[in-house]
Amino acid sequence: MGLLNGFAKQREAKAMAKKINSRSKGKRRELELAHEIERIFNVPARRGQQYCGGGDSPDVICGIPGVHIECKGVERLNINQAMDQAVADCGEKVPSVWHIKNRQPWMVTVRLDDLLAFATQVYLTRMENN
Repeated sequence: MGLLNGFAKQREAKAMAKKINSRSKGKRRELELAHEIERIFNVPARRGQQYCGGGDSPDVICGIPGVHIECKGVERLNINQAMDQAVADCGEKVPSVWHIKNRQPWMVTVRLDDLLAFATQVYLTRMENN
């Protein structure tokens, strides 16, 4: 009985460590994305969750008005699930998923119906800040 209890505690500790590693990886990706947005658009950007902590706050808050950013840094992204989360959290903003795999460039996904509004906001932000 004691041996089984020891295995259960070990398994629980591994699961907790994996959760913490996942959380810190998410934080690193959000910070990395914020720096990339600052570099490309010349606007301030920062992590959103550390300030608000609510489910409806964007992962990255930046100077691209009207755009909600959902940041994902996973190897096997379920893009539909990620977009559903962005849509649920975006309010009146355009939902977008900014995602990256290890050793790959950043990519952005928006719904086709939102593409014109997204492109307009990105273009205006770029022109105003260069």
